[in-house]
Order: sequence, then C-alpha cells, then structure tokens
Amino acid sequence: MTTTHGSAKWQGGIKDGKGAISTKSGALADYPYGFASRFEGKPGSNPEELIGAAHAACFTMALSLILGEAKLTAEHMETKADVTLEKVADGFAITAVHLTLSAKIPGADHAAFQELAGKAKAGCPVSKLLNTRITLDASLQG
Repeated sequence: MTTTHGSAKWQGGIKDGKGAISTKSGALADYPYGFASRFEGKPGSNPEELIGAAHAACFTMALSLILGEAKLTAEHMETKADVTLEKVADGFAITAVHLTLSAKIPGADHAAFQELAGKAKAGCPVSKLLNTRITLDASLQG
C-alpha cells in the first residue's frame, strides 16, 4: 500500500479568488488555478484536467500490466482523457470521462487488443474511484 498527496491553497471568493496546487513529487509547485481557468478557458489548471491526466496515466499503466500478462509489450501508447464537467440540479458534476488510446503493440490482434484495453479501463484504480460514465476508443497502429 502506498499513500501520497496533493495539496491546494485558496484565497478570496469564488470568482475573484486565486488558488495554487502542489504535488508531493514537486511536478506541480504552487501552480495557479481558479474560476477563470476552470470555467472561462483562461491560463492555469483546474481539477478536471488533473483528473484527466491521472486517469490517462493510470489506465495506460494498467494496460501495460495487462499486456505483459498476455505476453505483449507496447512499443508506444498514448492516452487522452476528456473529462466532462456539467451543471446539474444540485451544482456541478463530472458526468463522463472519455478515454482515447492510440497504441502500437507488436503481435497484438485487434480483438485481443480491444478486450485487454477494456479490462484496463474497468480495472485501473482511478476508473474504480470515479462515479461516472467512462467510455473508451482504442486504436491499434500498424
């Protein structure tokens, strides 16, 4: 079992306030986030893009493990996670995550690849954490 952390600071109101996020590793150190970067497309980060990055990383690592169990090794995998935040009756909710995977895996056939990618989508710890609809488009290159 491992435990790690991320942290956030906030100052001010919801629209005029400013925040900063940090990670234990230092990958993010007081990186700015706020209302404008979350809802208005302004520079800075937001929780949804961080969840997307975490989900893409987790899914891709899980698939690497599952491929290894099937005696396959990826030459290259790239995953994008589109995280949808929507207004719902009681505020806002993440209503969907769509994973898009492009992979080059020597020796993999399309059907087996789709099955293994589906197992990774269902089994990665971040997928298990998220209480939302998760979809996947997985394409096998060459």
